[in-house]
Amino acid sequence: MQSFRTEIENPVVEKDIIELANKIELFHNGKIDEEKFRSLRLARGVYGQRQEGVQMIRIKLPYGKVKSNQLRRISEVSDEYSRGRLHITTRQDIQIHYVDLNRTPELWAELERDDVTLREACGNTVRNVTASETAGIDVNEPFDVSPYADALFRFFLRNPICQEMGRKFKVSFSGTDEDTGLSYMHDLGFIAKVENGVRGFKVMIGGGLGSQPRHADVLYDFLEPDKIIPVMEGVLRVFDRHGERKSRAKARMKFLMKDIGLDAFKELVEAEQNAIELKSVPIDAEAYQVSTPVEVTSIPEVEIKDKDAFEIWKSTNLIPQKQEGYVAIGIKVLLGDFYTDKARLLADLVENYAAGEIRLSLRQNIVIPFVKEELVPFFYTQLEALGFVEAGYNKAVDITACPGTDTCNLGIASSTGISDELERVIKAEYPQYLKNEDLVIKISGCMNACGQHNMANIGFQGMSVRTPDKLVAPALQVLLGGGNLGDGRGVFADKVVKVPSRRGPEALRRILNDYEAHANGAKFVDYYKEKGEKYFYDILQDLQDVSNLTDHDFIDWGTEEKYVKEIGVGECAGVVIDLVATLFFESEDKIRNAMESASNEVYSGAIYHAYSSMVNTAKALLTSENKKTNTHASIIKQFDELFVESGKVTLDETFTDLVYQINKLAPSETFALKYIESANDFLNKVRAYRESELNAVQQKVV
Repeated sequence: MQSFRTEIENPVVEKDIIELANKIELFHNGKIDEEKFRSLRLARGVYGQRQEGVQMIRIKLPYGKVKSNQLRRISEVSDEYSRGRLHITTRQDIQIHYVDLNRTPELWAELERDDVTLREACGNTVRNVTASETAGIDVNEPFDVSPYADALFRFFLRNPICQEMGRKFKVSFSGTDEDTGLSYMHDLGFIAKVENGVRGFKVMIGGGLGSQPRHADVLYDFLEPDKIIPVMEGVLRVFDRHGERKSRAKARMKFLMKDIGLDAFKELVEAEQNAIELKSVPIDAEAYQVSTPVEVTSIPEVEIKDKDAFEIWKSTNLIPQKQEGYVAIGIKVLLGDFYTDKARLLADLVENYAAGEIRLSLRQNIVIPFVKEELVPFFYTQLEALGFVEAGYNKAVDITACPGTDTCNLGIASSTGISDELERVIKAEYPQYLKNEDLVIKISGCMNACGQHNMANIGFQGMSVRTPDKLVAPALQVLLGGGNLGDGRGVFADKVVKVPSRRGPEALRRILNDYEAHANGAKFVDYYKEKGEKYFYDILQDLQDVSNLTDHDFIDWGTEEKYVKEIGVGECAGVVIDLVATLFFESEDKIRNAMESASNEVYSGAIYHAYSSMVNTAKALLTSENKKTNTHASIIKQFDELFVESGKVTLDETFTDLVYQINKLAPSETFALKYIESANDFLNKVRAYRESELNAVQQKVV
């Protein structure tokens, strides 16, 4: 592990990687609880895989922008530490699989050499900040949202206020009113707006997918750019304090919004601004480093062998660009999977003939911006040699799917296998959909909606079904009628029927045949709204019959083995339940972090570390009494009721008054140092009480 320690220039990053290496060693030696270790590695992009003994590594790529040198570095890492395959996610990340846990620190160190991070790609953190893949080139955008997405990503990376939240937190930016960033299904979504010549954002809050999708509320119709970071900090602080922590199923922002309502939540966010150090954070969009196209003095001459295929590809895969003389190229990547040999050649191509970057899309595809119009035939031949010229980018034939049972612990049925088959059906039987942009099909292997199935026009969710004689077969929940309506508006799909997986293609045929026959050109989302759930249920209901399954129906798509339902423990952001002693040690760590932040004059960070220590210490004592510790707010309230009011723990004031100084006093050196001292004193008092209680119990036993 020594080699990477001297090669990383950023001491914060170096410390992070060394800490991961040390924690892995402590875990192997039995000195760290497995659940605690899981929390730590998830926050560093290391995710348990369905296959035992290996890890999935999620590489965090803000707003999907990847430079040529970064793509080469990721390819080198995948070849060295994995199997040479790269998987694009629906959040513009890249995942690699089958990685040895012990090699993850050095893998991370290799990535950081080209400014690529794993930090907070998983876990109870602010996940990757996503954005429209056409940001900066979109003909309809009022301005480029990239600088603002970048500023948000950098401000909250390693920020102490969002390292141990109850669940994950997802943020998106949309460059236009088309809302291609899908703000309505995010915890926090920003849509670019201009009012009276001033840039700003419409802000959406509290959206989410999963088994209980929720449409986001409008937090602000217009918010100026210098306020987006303070507002997000306020939102995170409120979510951290009041969000559910015990029940993982209820721990997302959408449930907190549902419980307390938009107005009450907004009041809490605005009150929290008193405790935030930076009331305004200007973002200098002009200073943002944009990629610029290279000078191409001579256009290579090429011969197009199949001119018809070339014309179809141009009609479906070229994206207009606001910069005159340029277009972007959309590459349809089947299931988001491609290999490092192609990645390297693609990196060279865009470096030499475009702007030295690619964009990863929310539909698991690749966009190449800044292609000279005269170079389109040349790019076609180069991409054709890579197998990257399949027509239908972002069209109906372009199906989104999560990895499902291929690698995910939570996968119930294959999403990749059925996706492959459905694309084959559309190409062979419905060629007219090759150019259809309106019909969106998405597939997830379970209810968690990583494939975003419940916001699709036609969605499929992996499930299982039990026959009358108790046999279990793979199945698909068919969902219909979802869609993005633009400007922060959307509709979630209805669950219509559940069919054995092998009947998925027939279900799709019936839906498309009816749509073709009766829609009269209407968009699918409008046609479904007109007809209703019952209408489509009647069309599909006979496919639900499981009394007549054949042997073939018990074999899932993409496999030859008989189906066995195997669901592991999900790690999307599992809540950690710790022993009392472990919680005390964590409180010590938080105080040390607070002191380090104070010494670096980062007083807001110091205060938040001290706050976390006090809540953590109170949680330890409540845990010892088997009390619920669902939220920070409930921990603070219960500690007063059980320990302060009873006189068991003596404080100069209530615990509530002590802790909530954090949102009443502005961050300053004086307050930070006093607050850290209070956290340390509180830990000592609580520990002393705990030890006296344990001693009393031991004496009774003796």
